[in-house]
Amino acid sequence: MGRLEDRVAFITGAASGIGAACAARFAEEGAVIAGVDLQKPVDDGFDRVRDRSPRSTFRDGVDVRDEAAIEAAVAEAVDAFGRIDVLVNAAGVGGGGPAHELAVEDWDR
Repeated sequence: MGRLEDRVAFITGAASGIGAACAARFAEEGAVIAGVDLQKPVDDGFDRVRDRSPRSTFRDGVDVRDEAAIEAAVAEAVDAFGRIDVLVNAAGVGGGGPAHELAVEDWDR
């Protein structure tokens, strides 16, 4: 039994990078993953999650900057699993330089 057995983890940015790594690791520990991202998973990354946690779901096209879209994704996860126990907010865009030097538009992106 894993440390996250029967827990539901909602993970933004689950298509790649830190979010995908969290999804894979949490699935190894027994969690059910509700992964969301703006893009589709890179490679077959979410297939590995489903191999370890078959009830896990992934939804692309979810922009965390869009409040209605994220609310709908959360509601979908709660409808599917009854609750959310863990939140990982790993959505983001890399690059651009130091935060204090970013233009407002780049920060908002």
